[in-house]
Amino acid sequence: MSRPTIRSRRELELDEDRRLAVFALRSSEAVRRGAAAEPDTSSRLAFQRDRDRILHSRAFRRLKHKTQVFVPHVADHPRTRLTHTLEVSQLGRTVARSLGLNEDLVEAVALGHDLGHTAFGHTGETVLDEILHGANPEALLPAAVAAEAGSFKHNYQSLRVVDLLEWRYDHAGLDLTDQVREGILKHTRWRVGYDFPLPDASGLALEAPCHLEGQAVAVADEIAQQTHDLEDGLRAGSVSLEAVERLEVCRRIIAGLGDGFRDEGRRWLRQSTLIRELVGLFVDDVVAASARRIDAFLDRHSVTDHAAFVGRAREVSQTTIWFSPDTQRMFDELKAFIYQFIINHIDVNRQDWRARKVISALYRAFWTNPLTLPTYVLLRARTELGLPFLRDVPLASVAEEVAGRYHASAGFARLIADHIAGMSDRFALEEFNSLESPSLDQTFGGRQR
Repeated sequence: MSRPTIRSRRELELDEDRRLAVFALRSSEAVRRGAAAEPDTSSRLAFQRDRDRILHSRAFRRLKHKTQVFVPHVADHPRTRLTHTLEVSQLGRTVARSLGLNEDLVEAVALGHDLGHTAFGHTGETVLDEILHGANPEALLPAAVAAEAGSFKHNYQSLRVVDLLEWRYDHAGLDLTDQVREGILKHTRWRVGYDFPLPDASGLALEAPCHLEGQAVAVADEIAQQTHDLEDGLRAGSVSLEAVERLEVCRRIIAGLGDGFRDEGRRWLRQSTLIRELVGLFVDDVVAASARRIDAFLDRHSVTDHAAFVGRAREVSQTTIWFSPDTQRMFDELKAFIYQFIINHIDVNRQDWRARKVISALYRAFWTNPLTLPTYVLLRARTELGLPFLRDVPLASVAEEVAGRYHASAGFARLIADHIAGMSDRFALEEFNSLESPSLDQTFGGRQR
């Protein structure tokens, strides 16, 4: 019987060097900007620590009550933003393990990639962006404020969450490594010069493609979205199984499965089998196509070891970890089908309309009367913006302070967006009811945030 051995962090880092591919990021290369103030004496590897910090954050826990596509409180089985995140993590790790990438880094990026998503899916993101641009008549900001407030996009907000809004230590943010921060931002589209107030843009390499681990998360996000949205749509009756089976990618799968699938009379089993095979086909294709692209890159630049790859790492394309052209074409057909019949379904559109009303009303209430905001937001206004703490202002002077200073501050407009973006669906609906629909049994949960 072998004796248990406790391996030091250095031993674990050396193990990474031995087993990871030459093009994988090493934990020993992690850059943590707050490390000088917080010495790392843990045996955990750097990206593992980031994964753990995200997992224990409040923002991560709130994902359980945030809508993916179908509202989670009407049934037990639709995906939530949390279960979506877990599926992205699982698929990302599968791709990473097959290619020899750093699984800890992939998992950390995957678990953090949607922390900035709003309640009610992408509709919440769209509404906040419209409000900050002064384009929402139900929550209209002054033109001068809207000109400075910036935009809203969930991947940028995710970075804002981990850099500024999440507090678990004696400093703002989670002090994540630059590699994880970069992967979180670049899991979807980004651009240089985007008008979003990031606390710290350093270490993000905004002008360059993402590292390969981040790209693995980006493609895992796409696969997870389309396959689980399809399954949720089938379960909700938004689309028929027969219509799905007519898609080219499904026809190809069914041809491979043969008569056993065609003769299966249990629709639930046919449906589950089809979703499973779709996931498998997409993941296998990504692994094979990505391996070919990586091999071509290594050959083109005569890269034979990790040190040589580091010198060329920023020259990889953003779609090195991605589908083959043939599978991309079938994936695009599936994506268009899902948009037409599931995302654009009447039930989803009705909940999106409600989301617009709720978020617009909440923003209007908080902007019009900042005293309806929880105290932590007003304390942020004092600490970060130098505005007077309204709870200490004499009542007779509150209106003057709000009109003269709060309503002239683009930073305050952003603080409200931060607060609303962090809400779960449930909390947003409770706040809406307490502020907009008075009743004898209402509660005022805003102070509990």
